[in-house]
Amino acid sequence: MKKKKLNLRDIKPNSVKEHSKDDGHNHSKGSNNFKAYIPAIVSFVMLIIGIALDYFDVNFFRDWILIVWYIIAYIPVGFPVVKEGWESIKKGDVFTEFFLMSIATIGAFIIGEYPEGVAVMLFYAVGELFQNAAVNRAKGNIKALLDVRPKEANVFRDNDYKSVSPEDVNIGEKIQIRVGEKIPLDGVLLSEKASLNTAALTGESKPDSIQKEAKVYAGSINLESVIEIEVTNKFEDSSIARILDLVQNATTRKSKTELFIRQFARIYTPIVVFLAIGVTFIPYFFVGDYVFRDWLYRALIFLVISCPCALVISIPLGYFGGLGAASKNGILFKGASFLDAMTKINTLVMDKTGTVTKGVFKIKEVKAIDWKETEFMQYLMAMEEQSTHPIAKAILEYKADGEDFEATEVSEIAGKGLRGFVNGKTVLVGNKALMTANNINVPSETESIVESIVLVAIDNQFAGYVVIADELKEDAKETIVNLQKVGIKNIMMLSGDKDSITQQVAKELNIENAKGGLLPEDKLNEVEILKKNPENKIAFIGDGINDAPVLAASDVGIAMGGLGSDVAIETADVIIQTDQPSKVVRAIQISRSTRKIVWQNIALAFGVKVIVLILGAGGLATMWEAVFADVGVALLAILNAVRLQRMKWNYL
Repeated sequence: MKKKKLNLRDIKPNSVKEHSKDDGHNHSKGSNNFKAYIPAIVSFVMLIIGIALDYFDVNFFRDWILIVWYIIAYIPVGFPVVKEGWESIKKGDVFTEFFLMSIATIGAFIIGEYPEGVAVMLFYAVGELFQNAAVNRAKGNIKALLDVRPKEANVFRDNDYKSVSPEDVNIGEKIQIRVGEKIPLDGVLLSEKASLNTAALTGESKPDSIQKEAKVYAGSINLESVIEIEVTNKFEDSSIARILDLVQNATTRKSKTELFIRQFARIYTPIVVFLAIGVTFIPYFFVGDYVFRDWLYRALIFLVISCPCALVISIPLGYFGGLGAASKNGILFKGASFLDAMTKINTLVMDKTGTVTKGVFKIKEVKAIDWKETEFMQYLMAMEEQSTHPIAKAILEYKADGEDFEATEVSEIAGKGLRGFVNGKTVLVGNKALMTANNINVPSETESIVESIVLVAIDNQFAGYVVIADELKEDAKETIVNLQKVGIKNIMMLSGDKDSITQQVAKELNIENAKGGLLPEDKLNEVEILKKNPENKIAFIGDGINDAPVLAASDVGIAMGGLGSDVAIETADVIIQTDQPSKVVRAIQISRSTRKIVWQNIALAFGVKVIVLILGAGGLATMWEAVFADVGVALLAILNAVRLQRMKWNYL
């Protein structure tokens, strides 16, 4: 099924928007902006002139001339609304804001309130224009992400580089990216090094320096020198294409609050219409000096006030602003419903490797016994060059002085380690079981080491060991502290790594509840146990690959997926593009701020409408107060929602 693309109609159908044909992508063009305001300017000028002529009692400005003048003033702003109301009626949707505004303003003309009829429609049209501008502003962050979509690729074909559309480049082809250009497709770096700006994708302003054979992602900007990459994904499968599709469709997933307000407006609007009819005719039976014109005027005020645009536009705009603010910070919510869900989270379960740790082994300690450290490491590195184990890769990053040694006759002993010869000496590299099998005594101090440890024996004598450990991410500790500050007291760590290592990491992070040695199904069982308590609203943070079942089972699944994880984007509800766990705190803050603003707007819209409705029914409010209750409140609510785009979220 083809996914619906994002446009202003996702937020609210709108006559002025349709009339100006503004799809949200051309608002930067000044001429188009000005054209949208011309009808309102014409009506405003004619209204002011008409009021002035009427006030100074100019002789010719009477009878049919006065009526025609105000009708002409009404048409530029009124015709699109009346037309839209008629189109809605033909489709069976009678009680729309277009119908209400049309009846109210035409009714004002019928009873001779020409200036007020024009003024109500004029202010409504101006309000719609401001709403349109506010929507464009709220779309700014997402539009910035859309703008990173590359337009062309320089692909190497027939011994030359040719400019083609990214969609026409095949996997395995070589492309060239000049300084300042956007990388058009995912690939692997063929050049020795590159410096890339990934801010539009991850929200991270610091340039990313990478080396040959590193992965690069479409949408990044090349900063320093001409580079070449080998394409690994078709454009439609690239990370930027998936993210763009995700962001474009985020607003189609409505929150429960938003859906409720839309349903409520459809019930509440016809009720007010019938009440307005009652206000017009029922007093005839109870009021001695009943004047039809006066009560009709009150009913028209009722209709203007009942227009639900303050609710229908400001609430989706609030959620839209939250989605945009999150995107700007490198956080992708799959819809407004997950913004709501995030505000209710009180229990956070997290994976260890790749979530709070970097998932990359590093040498933590080298202990050589009766050997110089450099020489000891040369023996070890010579052996590990024959291994593909991740620990071997970490050991080979050690910088040793002198000549490299070469290992011969290296064999792997299943589950224990390696055996071989280096410089004519027998070398054993592995775990305690390997040492025990060869009658080599291992110092007792190694028993207390919880991290991964590589033991080494040279010529049947214990020579030392190397401790290998996964590093904590730079912001891991502050993340736990700030999660507790925002009220997430129940934090749990689940890991497939050894329990001893998991407990040590948990202790470093001040996490009281941690379990290690778990399979994916074990993690799922732990989360299911937590879910048995209905008071627990659970978010799970994982890498989006082996944790997919738990991500799906949680109330909110958060993937530390970065740009390259297909499963993260498919499974999780929220994606942290920068792989920084501290972004989870920001996601919570943005969600809570969004919900707070949405409910402020609901209270404002309902509160003012109820007050003016009562005043209007009692004859104490005019059309001008009605305009404020409708368009004025809508504008205030919009300004409140736009604040989300300007907020600064500090980590407390």
